[in-house]
Amino acid sequence: MSDSGIQYKRILLKLSGEALLGKKEFGIDQQVLHSIAEELREIHSLGVEVAIVIGGGNIFRGVAGERLGINRARADYMGMLATLINALALQDTLEKKGVPVRTMSALEIIEIAETYVREKALRHLEKGRMLILACGTGNPFFTTDTASTLRALELQAEILMKATKVDGIYERDPIQDPTAKKFEEITYDEVLQRNLKVMDATAFSLAKDNGLPILIFNILNYGNIKKAVLGEKIGTIVRL
Repeated sequence: MSDSGIQYKRILLKLSGEALLGKKEFGIDQQVLHSIAEELREIHSLGVEVAIVIGGGNIFRGVAGERLGINRARADYMGMLATLINALALQDTLEKKGVPVRTMSALEIIEIAETYVREKALRHLEKGRMLILACGTGNPFFTTDTASTLRALELQAEILMKATKVDGIYERDPIQDPTAKKFEEITYDEVLQRNLKVMDATAFSLAKDNGLPILIFNILNYGNIKKAVLGEKIGTIVRL
């Protein structure tokens, strides 16, 4: 496998559950799932080592459960299980495309996923296996944003790529203000000064303290993941 032109050899991709919704209101859009899997297959064939932290918001969110009167900790565990459903769906789709992939869970559910252990995760990446990381950090009150930052640092990823439904960071909400300026590049300090909502405060502080670059880009535009690993200018990058 050639790595010619590759900007990043090892990446951590944060994939939200909402990205899998497509045009549906709940669950997984098969067309979107196959499209994302095909993009991942392409970059894997280039020799890029890929770890994916997947969310579960298309199925269940802990904060939504709390609004229903469910204990917050229990609701968060329910949300973690939703991420595992998404992880297994993505794993199955990738395997059918010939991609070697392992799902690892922060919760111990050994019948369906390996339990996350950093050394084993690193070994999978080194052996050319794609990694899907489910169940967040395994702790309630922590988001999958925090899990993605934590895993990116643990697995020595060169960049955290946050795949969203928007094409970057804007000075104001572009839906409410179409004239809002989009940033191609911005520093951590500028994000804080402008009070821009890149990710939750815990995740952002962890990335800032460790100098982990964050790329925010639109997952719904096919080809963007490949463009990102090749270093093409898409989305917004946050760095020192």
